[in-house]
Amino acid sequence: MNARMGNPATITPGALQALRALAKTAQVEGLPESTHYLIHLRASQINGCSVCVDMHARELRQTGESDERIFAVAAWRDAPWYTEAERAALALTESVTRLSDRADPVPDDVWEAAAKHYAEPVLGALLISIAMINTWNRLNVSTRQVAGAAWS
Repeated sequence: MNARMGNPATITPGALQALRALAKTAQVEGLPESTHYLIHLRASQINGCSVCVDMHARELRQTGESDERIFAVAAWRDAPWYTEAERAALALTESVTRLSDRADPVPDDVWEAAAKHYAEPVLGALLISIAMINTWNRLNVSTRQVAGAAWS
């Protein structure tokens, strides 16, 4: 498998730095690193981004997450290994990732569950994190970036 081109973030002047700067704003107190990686893994599964599925599963393992939590992210609703706050973040991730799948893309119950667990600045950071992983997924999938390959 070969990529169609180099990763747009690395070949477009200033893009990588801008994406990294925006992603850094989502690293706030109250939003655990493991939650970032869980939502990144889930959005990447939905979007079929092999680069990000591989990367975020590895990041989760490096932070000490159990195989059960990593492997079950796609079925988080039926798995016992996630906190209520993580479940709210995962539900929000799915809604924001699948905006065109329903008339009310982010239903009130999904929003209210996330707002119950995260103060507004943290909720804002969560939304930025979800938006960022969707951006990376779209760049990688459209150019067929290869999991495990170094970006050119």
